[in-house]
Amino acid sequence: MKITSAANPHIKDLVKLRRSHHRKARDRFIIENARCIERAMDAGVRIVQVFVCPDLLTDPQARRVAGRLEASGTACYEVPEPVFAKAAYRQRPEGLLVVAERPSHTLNDLPAADRPLYVLAESLEKPGNLGAILRSADAVGAAGLILCDRHTDVYNPNAVTASTGTVFTVPIAEATTDEALAWLAARGAAVLATVCEGGRPYTDVDLTAPVAIALGTEHEGLSDAVQRAASEKITIPMAGTADSLNVAAAATVVLFEAARQRRERGRGGCA
Repeated sequence: MKITSAANPHIKDLVKLRRSHHRKARDRFIIENARCIERAMDAGVRIVQVFVCPDLLTDPQARRVAGRLEASGTACYEVPEPVFAKAAYRQRPEGLLVVAERPSHTLNDLPAADRPLYVLAESLEKPGNLGAILRSADAVGAAGLILCDRHTDVYNPNAVTASTGTVFTVPIAEATTDEALAWLAARGAAVLATVCEGGRPYTDVDLTAPVAIALGTEHEGLSDAVQRAASEKITIPMAGTADSLNVAAAATVVLFEAARQRRERGRGGCA
């Protein structure tokens, strides 16, 4: 089916899906970028609409994924470049965009694990940071990401793109801080609170046991509730003038240290 006007209801709905409240109300979100779309498909995320701009669809991977989507029988719309540009979130669209149903993300959706490594992210504000943390969590095989009192939507298009599609591969739960802390305590997972100063160096802490690495906002850090519940506070020593790393960079540093410790002590992955 062809769409020729930006006034088409489907295009108007796409534009609205840029806003968090509309994504929540519709329980749907946008995925651009062929790699992210394919990872969503492989993870079983339900794609409900496909929008294709033939003039922009030049990347081989994007063309292959578009063919896969068409073969799946999903509702597909052909859109001219000016209309597609209005609907697309990215500045340089690939000519392929889909609308998907939002998966469920409760604490009970997290898989069981013997010695899990969780990430507890509290009140993160920037979608790019959230996406980058997901990418690092996926890289080390973390058992899950728990989003507490979130200020940004995990399905913000920037978060999805920054995650390179790992938002669909890392188990995710959304909960209040109190709910998350109670859930972790019931499963014997120690909370390690990352702080700018005053904590033990992260390399001196045992990260091979069941743990949740807690990360807060860059301006205010973690809440008092998380810091009180933490069994230990950990710090990344800084040799320069800056007092801390970007929250996504800090997550990467600590997660890869956890992976190193587990590998060297023969405990395999992090889940």
